[in-house]
Amino acid sequence: MGLVADRRTVGHPGVGRVLVVIPTYNEADNVDRIVARLRAAAPGVDVLVADDNSPDGTGAIADGLAGADPQVHVLHRPGKEGLGAAYLAGFAWARQRGYDAVVEMDADGSHAPEDLPALLDAARDADMVIGSRWTRGARVLNWPLRRLLLSRAGNLYARLALGVPVSDATGGYRVYRAAALDAIDLASVRSQGYAFQVELSRLAHRAGVRMVEVPITFAEREHGDSKMSPLIVAEALWRITTWGLRDRRAAARRPDALARWP
Repeated sequence: MGLVADRRTVGHPGVGRVLVVIPTYNEADNVDRIVARLRAAAPGVDVLVADDNSPDGTGAIADGLAGADPQVHVLHRPGKEGLGAAYLAGFAWARQRGYDAVVEMDADGSHAPEDLPALLDAARDADMVIGSRWTRGARVLNWPLRRLLLSRAGNLYARLALGVPVSDATGGYRVYRAAALDAIDLASVRSQGYAFQVELSRLAHRAGVRMVEVPITFAEREHGDSKMSPLIVAEALWRITTWGLRDRRAAARRPDALARWP
């Protein structure tokens, strides 16, 4: 299709035309379910499945969904390049086609599409909305204690190290208004996984982007394998520490900024 998306797309009142980007790699058991739930929960938004050449046929399933629904699109990528790269490609796809907001959503069902209308409502008065697992009113279902403690500790460390004023800096269910994507230096982003979400939170905060959190219900995946690994966790800790030290050195050179450091 051309660079101009179908203008018949309804979008979301007060937000405009919305694209939900769903990165996939070996999500054949989940992609049709999540797209169906999303189209039912938020029929005015468009969907982009960004598939990293999944060997299990996820891309072909997504092509079938797109062929049956003009609001579903597929971005075929050459191989497994990581979550962050997939989202950056999705952001570029959306910006080229003039969308007013872009949503990050996991393919495995951990991010409930039924929560999306609340996130989009919040985006009327914010540039960036995080679907938070750790703010009042949120629920986390079926996570083992180890994952709960790891996520809470990681988010506390990110908040203290970087001064980002959110409780869920690693959360991957987000809405970015076009103004937020324009303000963030996306060309500088190099990280993946948890670190990718933290990096965008940091860059958004540094750019003065208006961020709010909305409680969500987060559930562990029921089908397929988790992409989480010790390497992803280690990358996140290393990058957060590096960014924190860099930011503090920069603040030390600016007395006014140092006075404001949390």
